Amino acid sequence: MSISGKSLVRRWGGRAVGLAVTGVGLYIVAPSLLTMFGAWPRLSDVDEPWFVILAVLEICSLACLWWLARIALASPDDPDPDDPDPDDPVPDGAADRHAQPPPRLGWGTAAAAQLAGNAASKVVPGGAATGGVVQAKVLIQSGQPAGAVASGLTATNLLGTAVLLILPVLTIPALIIGPPPAKQLQLGLVVSLILAAVIVAIGVTALTWPSVVAATGMVTGRVVHVFWKSVTPHGLADGLLAQRARVAAAFRGHWWRAVFAAAANRMFDYAALVAALVAFGAHVRPAEVLLAYVVAQAFAIIPITPGGVGFVDAGLTALLVLVGVPADTALIGTLLYRLFSFWLPIPIGGLAWGWWRIHHQVADRRLTDID
Repeated sequence: MSISGKSLVRRWGGRAVGLAVTGVGLYIVAPSLLTMFGAWPRLSDVDEPWFVILAVLEICSLACLWWLARIALASPDDPDPDDPDPDDPVPDGAADRHAQPPPRLGWGTAAAAQLAGNAASKVVPGGAATGGVVQAKVLIQSGQPAGAVASGLTATNLLGTAVLLILPVLTIPALIIGPPPAKQLQLGLVVSLILAAVIVAIGVTALTWPSVVAATGMVTGRVVHVFWKSVTPHGLADGLLAQRARVAAAFRGHWWRAVFAAAANRMFDYAALVAALVAFGAHVRPAEVLLAYVVAQAFAIIPITPGGVGFVDAGLTALLVLVGVPADTALIGTLLYRLFSFWLPIPIGGLAWGWWRIHHQVADRRLTDID
């Protein structure tokens, strides 16, 4: 059986280009990564409580994503998706697994799926797309309907992106007002709570009143149309309404919880960056740190290197220096933050994947014995 050159190009051409781009990207950021890893011994100067604080903040950030997945895959008529429910793909004693309604997504399965997908997105070329496939595979094989998983994960990503896009707008008032009193950076934790409350209010407003989304799209479209003629006010408004409809349908009946979980996920992660800088005695305005955080998260979305490794590290360090953090402090602070937000979740995700595989195989063996 012969394989034509065209079929080989179609099958492997895109992958080869992706790997080449990844290789070039890693080559470009290699010097900055080596510089950052060269500062690794300085982490021994950090007081032990700061490691605990960063670990707790990042665990809370991840837990919000698990909660969001459970909300997205909960029945719209279910008043409380957090009622206890086993993680088994099928309840014990079921005679026919296909005759049973989809099981409620348990915390263990939600955590394993997100952690495994997150780890895959950081080590495999393809980034978020690869991680989404891994997460969806775990959820589907755990008994969740494929259609519900696809729509739920799409809505979750849209909501998370919307929260990220709102953050720079919310920092503008703080930048205009000027620096707060002494120990500005320590106020970052308070700022994260305030921003989370504002994001929840904005999100619920957008989900409740489509006219607000349409008006926002029209105003934004008029501004963007000045620079990009291809973007029209009505086109942008229609696009925003379509995305809003997808999110509203996925989280119908649980809007408050969904928006709160998405906002808390970002704010806990931002608070971890603040804590990493405070651990080294940095003094800078929390609004400026938030802007640096948002831009760094945008670097992570660009699929040049897996998880934006190198680009996020170098970009965040440079942005922190621009807002007034000393270069050495920005470097070691970024290293400490990325240790908990990027590097440690990779082996944890691998362990989560292994746990889920064993759990799934045991559940299947149990069903076989019952049948």
